[in-house]
Amino acid sequence: MLVKTYGSAVFGVNALTITVEVSIGTGNKYHIVGLPDNTIKESLRRIESAIQSTGLKMPRQKIVINLAPADIRKEGSSYDLPIAIAILAASGQIESEELDKYFIMGELSLDGGLQSIKGALPIAIQARAASFKGFILPIDNSREAAIVSELLVYGMRNLSDVVSFFTKSVEHFPVVVKARDEFYKKVNCYDHDFSDVKGQENIKRALEIAAAGGHNVILIGPPGSGKTMLAKRLPSILPPLNLQEALETTKIHSVAGKLSAADALMTERPYRSPHHTISDMALVGGGSNPQPGEISLAHNGVLFLDELPEFKRSVLEVMRQPLEDRSIVISRSRMSVEYPASFMLIASMNPCPCGFYNHPEKECTCAPGVVQKYLGKISGPLLDRIDLHVEVTPVNFNELTSLSAAEKSEVIRRRVINARDIQDLRFKQDTTLHYNAQMNPNMVRQICTIDAAGQALIKKAMERLGLSARAYDRILKVSRTIADLAESEVIALEHLAEAIHYRSLDRDSWAG
Repeated sequence: MLVKTYGSAVFGVNALTITVEVSIGTGNKYHIVGLPDNTIKESLRRIESAIQSTGLKMPRQKIVINLAPADIRKEGSSYDLPIAIAILAASGQIESEELDKYFIMGELSLDGGLQSIKGALPIAIQARAASFKGFILPIDNSREAAIVSELLVYGMRNLSDVVSFFTKSVEHFPVVVKARDEFYKKVNCYDHDFSDVKGQENIKRALEIAAAGGHNVILIGPPGSGKTMLAKRLPSILPPLNLQEALETTKIHSVAGKLSAADALMTERPYRSPHHTISDMALVGGGSNPQPGEISLAHNGVLFLDELPEFKRSVLEVMRQPLEDRSIVISRSRMSVEYPASFMLIASMNPCPCGFYNHPEKECTCAPGVVQKYLGKISGPLLDRIDLHVEVTPVNFNELTSLSAAEKSEVIRRRVINARDIQDLRFKQDTTLHYNAQMNPNMVRQICTIDAAGQALIKKAMERLGLSARAYDRILKVSRTIADLAESEVIALEHLAEAIHYRSLDRDSWAG
């Protein structure tokens, strides 16, 4: 008897319908075809034990299992459940009338329990797009799948639950999650607040500008000056995710298997902080079945690279294209997948190996030329994509022990949102642009116009401070953001002057 069940394979952040065909005939061997990987080939041992643990029988006949389309590589253990249900239906142990109405996915334990799967959200979206009635999956993934409207989602604990669903011996109810309620319930929840940071008002100002314009930032300062503490609080002043951004972000984390059972929708902007020993593949994504890397997991959020010069040169260089294109394409011989990677890069570094170059109180112990060599670990093309270079100095004792209340993230965030609203109005004709950092050189010339006095100021700054030509566009973009924060239609001299101040590493004399 031939029976079909339906599942899905995830490629990138999208899913494809997979048909699981099971035929039982004369003989005594099991065969799985349709380009399965080793995990799927091993699944029959898990399936046999799970079926027997449920009190049902594994057929002692020839079983041929085909995963169609047969020219696409199938990977992972989530095909256990659709194969098991198809075997039970083909052997007449459950009814097969409604199998074609549901997507079925899940990994089986030997005792018949269901383990969580990756990519439940994009699979649910594909199930709805393919006009399936419902989606049966492990209960741990049910909340993220239930975000998809017009699809019945049933979370099951074990194989027995799934069998009882199709035999109708037990009534099961779909999981209901209201996406908008879930979204607004946690949209303003943050563990860190800028009011926790004593002093450092100039650094807070720089991060406010970065948040308002979506600019990349590098913080340079000695150990213990508060670089990491400030970076952790940046998401709390970014505009809240809209519902579309929340769905995009949730899809990526779903594919990577990073969502917990309690999560239905990501409502906070992601904050990723990989260790400096990370590999190229872990940062940008990859593998035989390409998985998202840290830059994609930071999509719509913040990627923080602490101690930037300690990262391998090759790791830093692979970020150049994603920083420019805001996406990453991973190509393999049989496929090419694209992951979104629109993130804010926040990097931090010590000014030298000992950490005390330019320190107001402690003396640098590095040999001559070592500082320049240390900074040279970061290439010019990468620095070119970082708009704000901010020097961080240690907080003095009086500021550290002050009892005066610092400005809360909520107050700063309101100013940032107001500036983003101005930019939304400016770029309303172009759906690919959302903030100033995304402007191309032609748009910079059209939008960031300055008068003769402003041109003279930039010219003077470039000559006296040794600023490079590549800093010119960055200064104009940042000055436009500063003007937006001030609700000014024109870029004034004070806006330009402040933007020029944030180009520390472009100064020829900075490292001696």
